[in-house]
Amino acid sequence: MEPAPELRVPGSVSQLNTMPAAPSERKLTAIVVADIVGYSRLTAADEEGTIAGLRELRSEIVDPAITRHRGRLVKTLGDGFLIEFSSVVDAVRSSLEIQHRLNGGQTTFRLRVGIHISDVVVEPDGDLLGDGVNIAARLQGIADPGTICLSEDAFHQVCNKISVPIVDRGDIALKNIPRPVRVYALQGIARDGATDLDLPAGAISPPPLSIVVLPFANLSQADTDEEFADGLTETLTTDLARIPHTAVIARNTAFTFKGKAVDARQIGKQLQVRYILEGSVQRSGDCIRVNAQLIDAESGNHLWADRFDKMSGDLLKMQDEIVARVGNALNVPLMAAEARRADRSAEPASLDLFFQGMSWVHKGLRPDWLAQARSCFERATAIDHTNLEALIRIGMVDTLRGVVCAGDNPTAAFESAERILTDALSSAPDHAWAHCLMAAVFISTRRAERGVIECERALGLNPSLASAHAMLGLAKYLVGQGEETESHVEEALRLSPLDGFAYLWMLFAGVAKIQADEYEKAVEWLRRSIDTNPNSPWAHFHLGVALHLMGKPTEARAETQTGLELDPLFTTERYRSLAFSDDPRYVAIRERTIQTLQAAGVPEHTLNK
Repeated sequence: MEPAPELRVPGSVSQLNTMPAAPSERKLTAIVVADIVGYSRLTAADEEGTIAGLRELRSEIVDPAITRHRGRLVKTLGDGFLIEFSSVVDAVRSSLEIQHRLNGGQTTFRLRVGIHISDVVVEPDGDLLGDGVNIAARLQGIADPGTICLSEDAFHQVCNKISVPIVDRGDIALKNIPRPVRVYALQGIARDGATDLDLPAGAISPPPLSIVVLPFANLSQADTDEEFADGLTETLTTDLARIPHTAVIARNTAFTFKGKAVDARQIGKQLQVRYILEGSVQRSGDCIRVNAQLIDAESGNHLWADRFDKMSGDLLKMQDEIVARVGNALNVPLMAAEARRADRSAEPASLDLFFQGMSWVHKGLRPDWLAQARSCFERATAIDHTNLEALIRIGMVDTLRGVVCAGDNPTAAFESAERILTDALSSAPDHAWAHCLMAAVFISTRRAERGVIECERALGLNPSLASAHAMLGLAKYLVGQGEETESHVEEALRLSPLDGFAYLWMLFAGVAKIQADEYEKAVEWLRRSIDTNPNSPWAHFHLGVALHLMGKPTEARAETQTGLELDPLFTTERYRSLAFSDDPRYVAIRERTIQTLQAAGVPEHTLNK
């Protein structure tokens, strides 16, 4: 039999299947992906209760918060949600409201939330597709329970419009996303999406390196000085947020304290921060003076203070210079304070170990201290494999071990550093400090030209990166142009006079002056290096060289003996094992340095040879 003819009824499925699909649309939208932590475990323990709790979570908390902030629930994802907002600010405020209510103990559920803004495909049924949705989902996956992770694109939309501590987690390689994404984590969760952080004291433990920059006081009468003070405050707020792991209170909240007498400990509790930066601006004739001080909000104690005097003229240029110096100067006391806190922790977290490692590095270049630092950074990455800053610092320690010949195989140390930094830069190609460290590796392994290129890349990303300026000075010394080293070191010290590595930069200037036969200037720089950090063996060794060449053998031997006390295994054989350059001028001064070290009491071989 012949098959019966197909019955075609208008609107039937067979007819609809032959019709073209409705076209998809594209639009720019804020995407929120939220996921319940441990949902499978909760379901296994109490399936009916968990499902009922999820329904209550939707009806009592999630849906009302979405509606209040003009969002749309696109779909549920089993134990999570895909939501869109026309505004990133609304997306963040809605998420803050939800997180606070959950973190306040009203349910057993906790959420991870990721937020991104992107151009997405809108399906005819309202579903959202595209790379932007995938990024939001990956951000949700790396968020800590009870917190919110934002992409850099989303962060720029809200950084001055919300007042919760924000931690810059750096560039992170997200699964199946081609390029690393800069991630910012919201740490403090405000009540009902509020933006004044009026939380009960002690409700949230302040994040590490959390800080507020209070409006700098204008002690002059001119309106331009008022604008300068406000601009200085805003720019400092932005620049401090670039320090790894810092959580900086937004400008709008900070300016609510303008002109008010404040108590540091009260502000610390109200804003949930550990540190406060405050200061003043005052004009006297053509000179402008800026005072700045860092305060421990818990104790009210002053951790650091400095004064900056500049001639008036181009106020914007002056502001940039002051901001760079303050930001660089703050890095060390903040790290030191957090390291002291970490030392008191019975079970240090990844970030605690990062601070402890930095504390060991800043002590000096003794081989045992560098080993302690590396151990801390290794443990930090073992606990949290996304801690890119700790990984980069392993590369930093290996670079330093190679530079000071710490160990029997400095070449292997440089090889390890290069491998680690290459991996880090593949995940974070715009990480200025990693480029600076890679420059140090190239400069120290007969590739000074490539090192200069890396320095220039680092400075292109961060013009205030003082270490990159100093590295350029070291490169000039290694290619026989030591007369140019001093100016690069002086620029580094101008930008960051209290830097934890300032003693190293002074060492660079000192050895360059030895190369130029300017021994008195070499002694000045090397003594400055030792005064800044007396625990640097190489500063003592080179000071011994300069003194011996000046005809002061007794003083020279005293310095080299101090160096040997700091590094008992140091020998001229170790020094000879690593030649940083083939430049004839460098090779000649290196050979003279070895002979002078031996004359000043440094052994050629270890005693067991």
